[in-house]
Amino acid sequence: MNAVAIFDIGKTNKKAFLFNESYQIVWENSVTLPETVDENGFPCEDIVALKDWFLGCWAEMKSQTQYNLKAVNFSTYGASFVYVDEKGNPLTPLYNYLRPYPENLKEEFYSKYKGEEVFAVKTASPVLGSLNSGMQIYRLKYENPEVFNNVKHCLHLPQYMSFLLTNEGFTDITSIGCHTNLWNFNRMKYHKWIKKEGITEKLPPIHDSEDAITIDGDIAVGIGLHDSSSALIPYIINFEDPFVLLSTGTWVITMNPFNSKKLSFEELQNDCLCFLHYKGKPVKASRLFAGNEHEI
Repeated sequence: MNAVAIFDIGKTNKKAFLFNESYQIVWENSVTLPETVDENGFPCEDIVALKDWFLGCWAEMKSQTQYNLKAVNFSTYGASFVYVDEKGNPLTPLYNYLRPYPENLKEEFYSKYKGEEVFAVKTASPVLGSLNSGMQIYRLKYENPEVFNNVKHCLHLPQYMSFLLTNEGFTDITSIGCHTNLWNFNRMKYHKWIKKEGITEKLPPIHDSEDAITIDGDIAVGIGLHDSSSALIPYIINFEDPFVLLSTGTWVITMNPFNSKKLSFEELQNDCLCFLHYKGKPVKASRLFAGNEHEI
């Protein structure tokens, strides 16, 4: 019987599933991995432990000889980059998107690029410091230029998970569209600042979210998706009437794919933003850090 594998990498819980052709779960694994700390002592994902858990699950899935493993894809939390070198090795910790952002760097950045209001409206990204993942690359460039110069690929976490199986770098539109400061929502292309800062060549080519790479003869490996954006897919495909989707987890997020009105700066200041869904269309959203509050 054919089966497909799904990895759901949350900030708190990591889950792996094997589904049969009837969409029944025939194998699963769930874990909460202990965090480590970065060079400044701030808590962060243990990228080595995550890789080891993932490859262990993958090996166990492939050992289920009663199933013919046909495909795998990944859904992970956003705002998180893995910087890999020419050999595919991570060069830094997987920095936490809650890590405080240096005020001087933030002021320098926004003064260079027309100020917070103009920039935020153009990129549909509230001013969020490290939660704007593009700002993490900017920080790496200016705080650790030697490491920055050795980066071959800046991979959002979903694409890093795919990279572990394919050794190929991709960029996915749902990850770019997740309050990254990278995407110009007015022109629907990268914002010009990333070219000016020499970042463009470190971002792998953008691929369609439905693309897959074949490994081991006939296993299709997806390029990965941002988790909140991926949650929309079955509803967009199956429902024609307008709806608002409420996604719960570390963040509680409301997503409205039917509101095409441009975001105002006031909305952005109140933690509204736009995502890009898997077809590249903007999705208006608002967020509340309620899951984290619940954990605390």
